[in-house]
Amino acid sequence: MILCPLSKPASLIRLFSEAKDNLTQPDPETLMPTTLTPYLTFDGTTRQAFAYYEHVLNARINTMLSYDDIPAMDSSDTGSEGSTTPSGEGIMHACLELPGGAMLMAGDTPPGMPSEGISGVMMALQFDSNEQAGEIFNALSQDGQVTMPLAPTFWAEIFGMVTDQYGVSWAINGKAVEFD
Repeated sequence: MILCPLSKPASLIRLFSEAKDNLTQPDPETLMPTTLTPYLTFDGTTRQAFAYYEHVLNARINTMLSYDDIPAMDSSDTGSEGSTTPSGEGIMHACLELPGGAMLMAGDTPPGMPSEGISGVMMALQFDSNEQAGEIFNALSQDGQVTMPLAPTFWAEIFGMVTDQYGVSWAINGKAVEFD
């Protein structure tokens, strides 16, 4: 077996150190505030999933727009010749606000397009209370699949993973473990 020279820890540390040294730091005066918000695509179940998350996560649905709610556009507005505005009761855009202000956005796959399911992403929730983490974990587990039961880890007093009934993977972290 041939090992890549970068597989040695010293090589990795040196590589990352050199890369960091070569980065140009942006001017703080010109930076705009940035928020990273997950945007999921469901196969026609956004309305049901968000109603469920609103209840389970003690969140609030801010927006729920169906394809029928959006104004019709001609092909010059869509950026694609021959394209039409989707229609129907499917959800074009939904926004859920969690306690503390974090947001989760989603929509249904547009009519006529194949759904690829939700893959390659996991929603991570951190709680100060192990009790609350356990309650949320158990609620998301109902009709879902536990992929890692709640258990202590080196970073959290309890941690578990579950894929809920809508195909969304969740990582649930309880109270953080303090490092020396």
